[in-house]
Amino acid sequence: MKKVIGTIRLKKCFLVHTFGYFIVMQLQGMDKEKRIAVLIDADNVSEKYIKYILDEVSNHGIPTYRRIYGDWTKPHLSSWKNVLLNNSISPVQQYGYTTGKNSTDSALIIDAMDILYSGHVEGFCIVSSDSDFTRLATRLREAGMYVLGMGEQKTPKPFIVACEKFKYLEVLAVSSSNGKENSENSETAEASNGETSYNKEMKKDDIKGENGMVAKKKLIKAIKDIIINTSDEDGWASLADVGNILNKRFPDFDTRNYGHVKLTPLVSSLKVFDINSRKTSNPNITHKYIKIKES
Repeated sequence: MKKVIGTIRLKKCFLVHTFGYFIVMQLQGMDKEKRIAVLIDADNVSEKYIKYILDEVSNHGIPTYRRIYGDWTKPHLSSWKNVLLNNSISPVQQYGYTTGKNSTDSALIIDAMDILYSGHVEGFCIVSSDSDFTRLATRLREAGMYVLGMGEQKTPKPFIVACEKFKYLEVLAVSSSNGKENSENSETAEASNGETSYNKEMKKDDIKGENGMVAKKKLIKAIKDIIINTSDEDGWASLADVGNILNKRFPDFDTRNYGHVKLTPLVSSLKVFDINSRKTSNPNITHKYIKIKES
């Protein structure tokens, strides 16, 4: 009888420790940043964007793999040398076997699948303005990977929507260069007048939704639909929830596309929504809510 009781106690102790270990591992997993493989198509990206690419990737996780693909025997890629050395990016040589065929794409895709099955990453960043990577992005997402796409504004829509998030390289470059000049005071000014120095530069393109960006009219309509579906009885909806749903509907949605650093000044600049700030028990935290203005 004593042996049975001792065995039961031992099993209980084992289960408690096992459960505790599982909880700790789960919590550690929640805090762990994504490991991201950055794969760059040198034939469709300029070296001037590299710093902006790596800075943006660091906002989403840790760039563990850094590879760039191209035929480095071609003269037009010679300017990449110093950029690759200064940013610890590994060049992958891929000869063009046949005229008119891009073998670089195949090399990138094969490496991506090898990395996927290695289990060493939780996400991929595919940098290209080429629609040939659309199926790759789709396949990686089917495998549960986070897929961040980057490319110029000429990037075809199928590749953009295949990614979980997509960033325009021109927007990253403009927002980054202006971000260095803007101080905290200028950010405060933006919240009041809804405009930054690079807001003016982006205006011509974003109003009509040129170059693949979501047009402002379409954006306003989407925000109104989200508010109607998520608001309380008084018509107020959480601005954070609105932002999350916008990101799901439009993979290329980024407030910087419209010249704003944050969502609040962007929504304010649209002139069709009321914004309300509500205090919480923590004096340093406020929740923002949005409502359609009464006409």
